[in-house]
Amino acid sequence: MLLLSNGHGEDLSGALLARELRQRGVTVEALPLVGHGHAYRQAGIPVLGPTRDFSTGGLGYTSLGGRLTELREGQYVDLVRRLGNLRGRRDRLIVAVGDLLPVLVAWLCRRPAVVYLVAYSSHYEGRLRLPWPCGWLLRRRRMLGIWSRDPLTADDLSTQLARPVHFLGNPFLDLVASEDAPIPNDAQQSLAVLPGSRLPEALRNFERLLGLLGRLPERLQQPRRLALRAALVSSLDAERLGRLAAPQGWRLQPGRGVADGLAPQVLIRGEQRLQLHWGRFPAVLRGSDLVVSMTGTAAEQAVGLGKPVLQVEGEGPQFTAGFAEAQRRLLGPGLLCAHGEGHDHLQASADLMARALDRLADREQGPAWRAELTEIGQQRIGPPGGSQRMAAAIMEVLSSLPPGV
Repeated sequence: MLLLSNGHGEDLSGALLARELRQRGVTVEALPLVGHGHAYRQAGIPVLGPTRDFSTGGLGYTSLGGRLTELREGQYVDLVRRLGNLRGRRDRLIVAVGDLLPVLVAWLCRRPAVVYLVAYSSHYEGRLRLPWPCGWLLRRRRMLGIWSRDPLTADDLSTQLARPVHFLGNPFLDLVASEDAPIPNDAQQSLAVLPGSRLPEALRNFERLLGLLGRLPERLQQPRRLALRAALVSSLDAERLGRLAAPQGWRLQPGRGVADGLAPQVLIRGEQRLQLHWGRFPAVLRGSDLVVSMTGTAAEQAVGLGKPVLQVEGEGPQFTAGFAEAQRRLLGPGLLCAHGEGHDHLQASADLMARALDRLADREQGPAWRAELTEIGQQRIGPPGGSQRMAAAIMEVLSSLPPGV
């Protein structure tokens, strides 16, 4: 079986699916159409051919500047080169994860295929408008199964395509729903800080989020009142972050380890202490009361867990104002965003964060809001276990194929 995916979040879902399929005895390989496919490599899934990362992290939803960057960095030439790895393959089944691009490549493979259409949702506009020729491709007989990212999209596409489209959950939620050792917390509340994973954009995002934290009311700058925890990728190393944070008055206090989570390195500014965690994203997310985010998939995972997410708009090329607005339509009222631009946006975001934390701490409003957020997560993301349910459905398709196909 061959998995095709198109971006960081899609690679993550593809890797979780591949792991489940491998446990069911299937030989699985992956072809990430952009980037290194780190999620596959971390899961021990073989990746076809040489790969490389690009600053935009994918092909598709970026600003005009991001599109020009894609051209300048040679992403489209690299894509053509990667497609050369498909020559002569006779995979029994292709699994496409993402959007039009992996669907198109699956069709070009001329093999039976199934599709997890994670990149599109009817929540964006009420009725999904698939880019040409995605709808035509999904109607082809070789497309043996289609799964959507939410129930509304499944119903919408079932009508549009005149064939069943099912919702089985989202595999990416399983990563954060699994058990992990909790991070000790002696504060009244905890804030998860998510700057993203793509360099150099994640560095600019982190700098912007530090500016937001510095604008919090004095009562929220007390470490006993609010614990601050940043979930970081390995490329955002402590020394680099320390240099980046110094102009805003933060200083780096080294801990005993980087990835163990037991004694994290800390950025300090006055009374504020921002813990830096590597490799502990699920634990940081689950232990948080509120999430401040400049991310794509991580924000969706937070909403799926019923966490309120404060969104801060960035400069891109990926997390732009346009991307942020589309994300709000996708995830609904579980996502908070302040108005304004520049420093005004940061101050308005700090004020909105303070109000959200007060609402969560309120004995009457807090439980009611958490119940509402849990319901939003069920509607927009679905329950955990999507990896297992989708892998089981793929196995049914595989078993239905005649011998020799």
